Amino acid sequence: MPNGSGIAAERHSKKMPLGDECHDWKKKTTDVKENYDFKDVLGTGAFSEVVLAEEKRTQKLVAIKCIPKKALEGKENSIENEIAVLHKLKHANIVSLEDIFESKSHLYLVMQLVSGGELFDRIIEKGFYTEKDASKLIQQILDAVKYLHDMGIVHRDLKPENLLYYSMDEDSKIMISDFGLSKIEASGSVMSTACGTPGYVAPEVLAQKPYSKAVDCWSIGVIAYILLCGYPPFYDENDSKLFEQILKAEYEFDSPYWDDISESAKDFIVHLMEKDPKTRYTCEQALQHPWIAGDTALDKNIHESVSAQIKKNFAKSKWRQAFNATAVVRHMRRLQLGTSLEGPNQPSMLLPEELTESQSEGGCCQSSEGADESESLSPSYRCHTTSRV
Repeated sequence: MPNGSGIAAERHSKKMPLGDECHDWKKKTTDVKENYDFKDVLGTGAFSEVVLAEEKRTQKLVAIKCIPKKALEGKENSIENEIAVLHKLKHANIVSLEDIFESKSHLYLVMQLVSGGELFDRIIEKGFYTEKDASKLIQQILDAVKYLHDMGIVHRDLKPENLLYYSMDEDSKIMISDFGLSKIEASGSVMSTACGTPGYVAPEVLAQKPYSKAVDCWSIGVIAYILLCGYPPFYDENDSKLFEQILKAEYEFDSPYWDDISESAKDFIVHLMEKDPKTRYTCEQALQHPWIAGDTALDKNIHESVSAQIKKNFAKSKWRQAFNATAVVRHMRRLQLGTSLEGPNQPSMLLPEELTESQSEGGCCQSSEGADESESLSPSYRCHTTSRV
């Protein structure tokens, strides 16, 4: 099953008229480094590289995703339409696409930079963590995903690794990131291609049945489950057995890990992790649940149990990915740039560099010979299916 992230845009012209204006956002470019200082490579993906950059005029930090055009051959129109849609997304809890530039060989996506690190890291570092904290996190995710759904967009790869904190501030908001371009849907098409990350995908995706926005709601249920106990609802070292559990929606609220969790929290999860997508909660319904909108989320400290299980069940692993939150934190500390990401609302006109043939083979930045591999390989969480006993 494909392991990349993806967005499917269920386009309806009345919601998102692209038409002749769909190329207005794209700016022809020749030399990005006239306006941006490239600081370091933050990560690499299947067909892109993400670079930490600073706008010279404002000192504003951004992440620039560099996509070789040769990786997009045959998909140019659908990719451009997809990027045009992403450019329109403006939500407090969604990492924004601020600008797009095109050179002869590359597309450059200028993304908002988030510097607060990954969700799991923050939970582990806390000394006090409650259901209320988890409820506030899930509320922000639901708000953002409802916005996407209202725009006709399905994320399809919601998972903890794609949830990043905006800043290092204690009360920082959470941000949804990693809007991959690995799967583009044409207008009016029915989504049916298996995609996403094992353990978070909905039963209908694995069954290769037509699916919809409800797949994101299932994933939010899985994330809520993990936030309250520290381990995934489905786990098996054998993928076939894992998929079988998901297809049957077989999961439990195991004792003693769930003994101190409220019945309201469990009810909330049951409504999101409903096997039948037709009866599964929508984001709007979930936002109205007492565990989110009311006062049923408990204040009891569950940090010790949850953090211990996260450490045990989600092992740190060095692997390449399109955007690595841990790398951002490390690079910013090393560069002594702090966490001030704010700058003028409108960045100046950028002119990305026309890469040489040798550079374009490797993306935006070509590492010097003998460069430290650890600079582009940073720890990130992956599911480690060990026994919880």
